[in-house]
Formats: sequence, C-alpha cells, structure tokens
Amino acid sequence: MVRNFAIVLFLTATALSLVAEESETPSLTLLPKTIPSPDSNPLTAAKVELGKQLFFDPRLSGDNTMSCATCHIPDQAFADGQAKSPGQGGRLSNRNTQGLANIGLFTNFFWDGRAASLEEQALGPIQSPDEMNQSLDELERELNAIRGYVQQFREVFGSQVTRDGIAKALAAFQRTLVTQASPFDRYLAGDDDAISGAAKRGLELFQGDAGCIRCHHGPLLSDNKFHRIGASWRDCGRGLITHKPEDDYRFRTPSLRNVAQTAPYMHDGSLETLYDVVMFYFRGVPKSSPEGKPLDIEPRLDSSFSDIDNLVAFLRSLTGMLPEVTAPELP
Repeated sequence: MVRNFAIVLFLTATALSLVAEESETPSLTLLPKTIPSPDSNPLTAAKVELGKQLFFDPRLSGDNTMSCATCHIPDQAFADGQAKSPGQGGRLSNRNTQGLANIGLFTNFFWDGRAASLEEQALGPIQSPDEMNQSLDELERELNAIRGYVQQFREVFGSQVTRDGIAKALAAFQRTLVTQASPFDRYLAGDDDAISGAAKRGLELFQGDAGCIRCHHGPLLSDNKFHRIGASWRDCGRGLITHKPEDDYRFRTPSLRNVAQTAPYMHDGSLETLYDVVMFYFRGVPKSSPEGKPLDIEPRLDSSFSDIDNLVAFLRSLTGMLPEVTAPELP
C-alpha cells in the first residue's frame, strides 16, 4: 500500500512538472554583456589575439587561399551575403554561412547541431573538404614552422602549436563577438522611443498572433532546438547526424540577432530578404514533407499582408553594433 502510494505521488509530481514546463511562457531577454568561457578554456587577451590572427590566416586552408574571415566577414555580422559560399576549388558549400554575432551563447553549433562546443565547431570548417580542406596534421606542421606562432602558443598554452590550441584560440576570439545593445534591447530596458511604432506593432505580432516567439526567444531569439519547417527537401539536416528518421529535414533555429545584416536566409540561402522570410511563414509553408512527415509549423493563412512590414521593422530593430574587427598582422 505504501509502495503504491509512493508511485502515485511520483507520477503525480512528474505530471505536474511536465505541465509546468509546458506552461512556461517563452520570453525575450537582454543580451549579456559578455559570454562566459568554459573552465577548460579561460579567456585571456593573449589568447583572443592569437585566435584573431588564426581567424584571418589563409594558411589554415589546404591551398593557403582561404581563412575563416573569407566566409565570415566582419562588416556583414560575420556572414558573407551569399546563398552558399564557395570552398576549395570554387565548389559551393551545401548550406548558407551563418553569422557569428553572439555565437558563444549557443549550446550546439552548425545548422545540424553536429558540434557540442565552440571549440569543436572551430575545427569543422578547417577539415571539411567542401570548405577549407586542410589536414590537421599538416596544419600543425605548417604552423610549427612559423616562429611567431610557436612563440605565441608557448606563451598562451605552454606548448607547441596543436590542434587543441588552435581550436581554443579560435573559440576564445569568437566569444568576444558580442553585440552592443540594439534598439530593441534599449526598448526592452525601458526606452520607449528606442524603436518605431511599426517595430512595436511587429513585436506585438511576434509575441502574439504570428507565434514567432515559440521558437525565437531568449537572449539569442533562438530556442537552440531543431525544427522541420519545409524550406527545402534536398537536405536531411539533423537526420544526417542522428540517423533518426524523426530528425530528417530538421535544422537549428537561427539567432535573429543582427538578422538584417545576414541575408540571404534559411539553411539553403533560398530566401533573399526578410520580407521573403515572413511571407514564407505566412503563405509558403507546405503541409508536409514529400514522405508525409509532419511539419512543426503551419502557414499563417489568416494573417494580413500588412503585418509583414511591421514584423520586418521589428526584426531590423534587433541589430546591435559588433566589435570593430580588422585584419591583424600575421606572423
């Protein structure tokens, strides 16, 4: 009897917990002023400077022609303005290059979430045959032949050049790419004049009838989760990583911070403008995948086209100034 009562209590508590989780209302929050670093990779000025040099160094690519900054351009919110970026030999990548503004706040990386840390993410494009196409063994040999890098790595990590150090330095630099307060942040903090009337109407729609906040919330305006929205059926997305059919065509919710600077949009770069993106959600969402897999959203068929401009005005209010980053002198 006691045991059965305990089981009932456990099941009741579990149910209440699930109800509480489901009832939590997503909210929009201010960006932190800094992004915390893991204990395994504490931030130092020397490490950030080393990471910046590596970020701009074309010697990280197999043919010494591409750097991280080739596809992550500082004055484009560290995106590149192309639907799909050319890699080694001019071969186009499979997906759109995402901007790096506030990237350190994510808990998974790439459109399909295949990297669990910024350190892991940093080495992905270097090794990818479709991107920088560089062997990490060769990269270590190449950089260890450069006196300046050897000296810096010894000062920062107490070792010669290693792939682990390269990843940590690049991650440290990227964690400094935090935007200053956007007009929306100032509005959220109490400045009623920080955004326009159209942006305020867009914010109301975003949180209300349009339903955008269900997936776009928190400081990044992203839930860090993966959704099937039907933008394209050529790429299985998350399913390629997990090998689970239920993850096919799912992609991570992108951040909307500085989104006005990172066109074109979607994982395949298929939508050119913010207006196109909102129009897709209003009218372009298909009913299901070709295999009949259900989507996580439905088109907003009852929404007025006049709402699109207001939502776009709100999205433009999310642009905050990034740190000024210029190409450093390389060793």
